[in-house]
Amino acid sequence: MSRIKELFEKKNKRILNVYFTAGFPNLEDTSILMEALQENGVDLIELGMPYSDPLADGPVIQESSLAALQNGMTIKKLFEQLASMRDKIHVPVVLMGYMNTVMQYGFEKFCSDASLVGIDGLILPDLPPFEFEKMYGAIVAKYNLDFVFLVTPETSEERVKKLDNLSSGFLYAVSSSSTTGKDKKFNDITEYLVRLQSYQLKNPILVGFGIRDKATFDSVQAHSNGAIIGSAFIQALSTSKNIKLTTADFIQGVLN
Repeated sequence: MSRIKELFEKKNKRILNVYFTAGFPNLEDTSILMEALQENGVDLIELGMPYSDPLADGPVIQESSLAALQNGMTIKKLFEQLASMRDKIHVPVVLMGYMNTVMQYGFEKFCSDASLVGIDGLILPDLPPFEFEKMYGAIVAKYNLDFVFLVTPETSEERVKKLDNLSSGFLYAVSSSSTTGKDKKFNDITEYLVRLQSYQLKNPILVGFGIRDKATFDSVQAHSNGAIIGSAFIQALSTSKNIKLTTADFIQGVLN
């Protein structure tokens, strides 16, 4: 059983998935942050692979990506950092990024190396479902990786069900069709989440984009399995003088 599936079987509600950009604030902070997130109760870690043109991301994550690239972060460097990850990290870890970066590395080599270091799944927002189904899905499955598609309030029922069928691990419910980091009126998305629930999807639902604190985290719990925080955490890291303490304070502020 995959680590992601095992997580959702053990804990079906209030899952906290936290995103941060690998190589930010400093090149060698990746492992430190992963351990700090795990120690403070994060259920799942979403590790961003920096890219110069991250289409789905707002300015906070874009800036962290550019900083990480300037720090010298590459996919090769990231896999080197993650080589002994499973000695200490037991929570599921997914990689989030863009196809250009993965294709430059080589798609099958990327999946193979990701699996080898203990990565559990992939989120590649610009990989079209048709191409995944016809070309890439079999490679992802070959290396026992989960693959997560994103849906939005504008996604039709037919397409939601199609993406749910192609996904494994969980389905990423984007709270609106804007980029990450935007403020959302979360009372406006209840209807959307109720609608997703009514489709009786096979995958758990995690809500992302605009989740930033305890109030927004709590607000989506009634109609989802949990939520994803990214920009707000990176914002906290960007002004941090001690990333371990910042991480502890941030996560405890969300969960307690």
